[in-house]
Amino acid sequence: MDKTYEPIAATTLGSAQSSVTFSSISGSYTDLVVVTNGSSSTGATLVCRFNGDTGTNYSFTGMNGNGSAASSFRVSNNTSVGLGEIYNYNCTYLFQIQNYSNTTTYKTSLCRANSASDYVQVNVGVWRSTAAITSLQLFVTSGNFNSGSTFTLYGIKAA
Repeated sequence: MDKTYEPIAATTLGSAQSSVTFSSISGSYTDLVVVTNGSSSTGATLVCRFNGDTGTNYSFTGMNGNGSAASSFRVSNNTSVGLGEIYNYNCTYLFQIQNYSNTTTYKTSLCRANSASDYVQVNVGVWRSTAAITSLQLFVTSGNFNSGSTFTLYGIKAA
């Protein structure tokens, strides 16, 4: 069965800001995909929260490399899911959330982050909630997203 990306919402920042929120997300898709291309005012981590949940209900595991070294990490019982490092130069993120509207399972996510001149990082995350995702907030752990950063939310529909 073919899958189709359907744009739901998009924003390009006209000025620096600390977060971007997509809300009132319809439950009519199978998965969600967020594509981000941007930078931050400081070296920070790009993270995501679902439905405004600030509890310690998120965990993620990742690997990264920079062409000469590689490492891995695991974060448990966190207040957000980490998507990757973000710096003061363009970084691209492809963040996928599977079965986001299912109300019987925890939500899993995959993220690939990279900067062509610096690094690549992949993360798998879990939000330990069976609630359907109706909003998601992207933010940086310090500083702001720079002006010109773009954020696009897609829904994946079965064709």
